[in-house]
Amino acid sequence: QVQLVESGGGSVQPGGSLRLSCAASGYRYQTYCMAWFRQVPGQEREGVATIYTGNGYTSYVDSVKGRFTISHDNAKRVTYLQLNGLEPEDTAMYFCAGDQRGGSCRPSRTVFNYWGQGTQVTVSS
Repeated sequence: QVQLVESGGGSVQPGGSLRLSCAASGYRYQTYCMAWFRQVPGQEREGVATIYTGNGYTSYVDSVKGRFTISHDNAKRVTYLQLNGLEPEDTAMYFCAGDQRGGSCRPSRTVFNYWGQGTQVTVSS
């Protein structure tokens, strides 16, 4: 059974940084589309960044370009999201997701086989 476990969330001041981790277990395939989403209560979940583990191709939503970086360690099966230059608007629950099936691997993709439970990121002064 595939499990995704996020960690690394917390509270930071504007301009601060965090690194989120998504540890995967039970994966049977070699390549996946891995993604980070975020959601604020009362709002729709938003795709933030994706990475295709087969070739390392990454994609970001415009609001985080230049501030967030997604990466993946194949050996450890961990997907990271480095958050720099955090703004209050980045406050949300952050979820990771993964899917071995084909199709678009971009933040606009909403259907994923596997989801984590989320880690909270709060940005405030």
